[in-house]
Amino acid sequence: MGDRRERKSLKARYFHILLSLADQDLHGLQIMEEVSARTGGDVHLWPGMLYGSLKQLADEGLVEETDPPENAEAGGGRPRYYRITEEGRRALAEEVARLSSYVAVALAKNVS
Repeated sequence: MGDRRERKSLKARYFHILLSLADQDLHGLQIMEEVSARTGGDVHLWPGMLYGSLKQLADEGLVEETDPPENAEAGGGRPRYYRITEEGRRALAEEVARLSSYVAVALAKNVS
């Protein structure tokens, strides 16, 4: 969980979830909406996929459930809020560096 073993690349959906949580705590529907908006609708996290992924990310110590913010509007049900952990930030930063290195090679080859 918290060790510094070399990490495999993140699954695309894990990357998008962690990126959504990088600057704010969100509940599941907000994560789905943020990912869809950020990707222009190219990535859609269906509820089963999202909540299964959140459970896996929590099991790996990359996210954790948290209390809703004080300004959260009460709606139907009790939305579950999530936050990225420090280990999750490290994993996200490692993935960004890995992807950036691929983009740098592509740019050097005048792919753009």
